[in-house]
Amino acid sequence: MAQRIKWPEDDLQPLATLDGPAILAANAALQRVLERIPKEYKRSCAYSARAMEVIVGQQGDLYFIRINRCMDKCGRASPGAGAGFDWFELYAVSPDGQVLERYPYHP
Repeated sequence: MAQRIKWPEDDLQPLATLDGPAILAANAALQRVLERIPKEYKRSCAYSARAMEVIVGQQGDLYFIRINRCMDKCGRASPGAGAGFDWFELYAVSPDGQVLERYPYHP
């Protein structure tokens, strides 16, 4: 039997408010990160969307999307611990969601 949804009774508390193109850009960058993960790691929480934090910035007509992998999101480390295991990727993305370039950084 399907779980019944408990809808918010008060105003919805937003995590963030983004325009449509920012969401397209963030999704495109996140998908690119997930595609780059080796097949043998795909079932691990540490390499899933659950472990990713997405930061969206805009400069001119481009969105700059930083994806941080945060091990603490999977219960592997406490926040701030094991910083050597966390990494990031940075992408330049067009407003229509086209990934233009990945910053030349290798974790």
